[in-house]
Amino acid sequence: MRFNNYPFHAFLLALMLGAATTAPVHAGEPVTLMHVHGLSFSADGRQLQIPSHHGLAVFENGRWSKATGPAHDYMGYSATRDALYSSGHPAPGSGLTNPFGLIKSRDGGKTWQKLGLERESDFHTLATSYGTNAVYVVNHAPNSRMSQAGIYYTLNDGLKWTRAAAKGLGPKLNSLAVHPTDAKVVAAGMDDGLYLSRNSAESFERLAGGQRVLAEAFDLDGQHLWFSTYAGKAALARIALKAGSKAEELPIPALTEDAVAYIAQNPVQRSEIAIATFKRNVFLSKDQGRSWTQIAKEGTTHE
Repeated sequence: MRFNNYPFHAFLLALMLGAATTAPVHAGEPVTLMHVHGLSFSADGRQLQIPSHHGLAVFENGRWSKATGPAHDYMGYSATRDALYSSGHPAPGSGLTNPFGLIKSRDGGKTWQKLGLERESDFHTLATSYGTNAVYVVNHAPNSRMSQAGIYYTLNDGLKWTRAAAKGLGPKLNSLAVHPTDAKVVAAGMDDGLYLSRNSAESFERLAGGQRVLAEAFDLDGQHLWFSTYAGKAALARIALKAGSKAEELPIPALTEDAVAYIAQNPVQRSEIAIATFKRNVFLSKDQGRSWTQIAKEGTTHE
């Protein structure tokens, strides 16, 4: 099985990487999403958090701000009930080792703990289990803890990594998601559909097919998956995990040469869903995806 560093369709990759890099944001300046490298709600449901090229951006009470903490370039960012996990690159002048390997924050990104593989690996594809803190990553090259490329997971913050066979998956893996309470249940977005594993990514079966799946997220009810597709136009759907289920397509705002890159659910108000696109558009829904409000337009978060 071959894992691509950038498995997305060519135009999506261009959208994701196309924004120019500028100087870091300072206090009092408008927050601009230079890139979008993840999406999560805080455990109390009050904040929507987006890792960008210069630290975490936060949306709370209708306003955007820059989160307290280092302005690192967080990649593979993923949240659990009590922690943030990420990979990526240190902020210029921080003196930290590049790349990070795996890091963890217990205080909303103010401080970060090293969990190993620093200077060795930058995990662009990383997924966590909301309630168990299991971490799955896609590794592209051998390192000191991983003998070959593939999907690996850890149940103890990197003390032990296990490689998964990932049988049933094709060569182009776009994204991963992990069940909120069962760390053995993993979803994968592929160019030919949405796949599900119930044995820690050892083997997968297709849950929904026919379209390129770019992102997926387990509903916190543990019974459904949200997933985004692209087949000439962007779409968003929700499907039950049981065999034979049919996906329910949800209305989303019109996107031009764009698609949904990240999906997040508010753990307190579970009818609230957020999506972020490759072109750095961000939308919120208060009614489980039936209507949407735009809160960032192509990276611009201020009027």
